[in-house]
Amino acid sequence: MVQSWVESGQSLRKFSKEQGISISTLYDWKSKYGVQQPGESVLPKSSNPDNWTSEQKFAVVVETATLSEAELSEYCRSKGIYPEQVKEWKSACIGSNQTTAQRKQQQLAERKADKKRIRQLEKELKRKEAALAETAALLVLRKKLNAYWGEDEDS
Repeated sequence: MVQSWVESGQSLRKFSKEQGISISTLYDWKSKYGVQQPGESVLPKSSNPDNWTSEQKFAVVVETATLSEAELSEYCRSKGIYPEQVKEWKSACIGSNQTTAQRKQQQLAERKADKKRIRQLEKELKRKEAALAETAALLVLRKKLNAYWGEDEDS
């Protein structure tokens, strides 16, 4: 029904009178079934792009595929999104079209990089723990030495 209203090009009031359906019911159906009028943007009126569907995000990626950086920035300002979000969505679209072998290879490379980073962090942690233990031992020795000589810690 909503699709026929959109295709008829009639005003909502006129179409609802002809069909005997209330205007509010037609609006509800339109929002529920996502039917668009010709020339209407695929993008939602919601200002939060995190709530957009994958189809809407893909539409943005397609629309911005041929734009330069300046044009992309202008487009993003007009839609209320960030260029980084568009780039993230583009990489997600590309990633979803990879073959299983490509995904496995990419995951393997990521795991290898993660393991290397973990080794570096563990090595750094051991070094810091040793330095902390040495500092604690020096403080204890200094306190014992001060107690032996009867000196105040602040002097």
